[in-house]
Amino acid sequence: MEKLKLYIRLIRLDKPIGILLLLWPTLTALWIAAEGMPDYTVLTVFVLGVILMRSAGCAINDYADREVDALVVRTMNRPLATGELTPKNALIAAGTLSLIAFSLAALNLNKLTIYMSVVAVLLAAIYPFMKRYTYLPQVFLGAAFAWAIPMAFAAQTNAVPTVAWLLFLANVLWTTAYDTLYAMADREEDMLADIKSTAILFGDDDKVIVGIIQFSFLLVMALVGSKLEMSYIYYVGILIAALLSIYQLKLVENREPARCLQAFLNNNWVGAALFLGVVAHYSLNLSV
Repeated sequence: MEKLKLYIRLIRLDKPIGILLLLWPTLTALWIAAEGMPDYTVLTVFVLGVILMRSAGCAINDYADREVDALVVRTMNRPLATGELTPKNALIAAGTLSLIAFSLAALNLNKLTIYMSVVAVLLAAIYPFMKRYTYLPQVFLGAAFAWAIPMAFAAQTNAVPTVAWLLFLANVLWTTAYDTLYAMADREEDMLADIKSTAILFGDDDKVIVGIIQFSFLLVMALVGSKLEMSYIYYVGILIAALLSIYQLKLVENREPARCLQAFLNNNWVGAALFLGVVAHYSLNLSV
């Protein structure tokens, strides 16, 4: 049981915020692709895939950061940083979870989605190392998270239309914004540990740039609504997301680490609001 608890901490099942932030846009894409309720098999595979791939990503992330996590207060108690688990344990966990996720896709989804799932695995494996070489790891995380969107369309419709790529772009922007808020909490320690991030790149302009990225994200979501001729209820979801984004910028006004983390966590409600707006739109249409 003690070993199991260590693996739960390694893959962050005790902190499901990452699963939720990946799940909301994936569900949104599935609902739009299906114009309502998606195929149950596809829905089940993607929900399980989100949990498995986010967990695998956490394991490979801790493997990549095993030498620097001990230097950052927020991460110093992670199992690899404390030595409770070994790098080999993390690699085995990441490989096993990725293999299970790929097997689920291979057994239940069409060929286009299976081919695209290979890219998903590569993105998940590459992202954790980007903070060593570029100040834009948040953008790479956005691409890794957002790749589930074209995959969802491929699984549901066997095609990836323009609207899927617009949603992909929107999610890259959103992830970049909220993960920058997350990185702002660790900026000083990250600089000492030689870890790169958009929070460091943006410097004193961080709040303004995050605000611009959030606005761009919501603008693209509005464009999606226009392209799909969504009803007013969809735009209510965007309005709620906009108000939450303003609240987040207010939280980080003084760049206090605890409030930066609070702003990051608040994005769960942004994703939920947008998803519920989509569900409400199609539910109203189906009931008419």
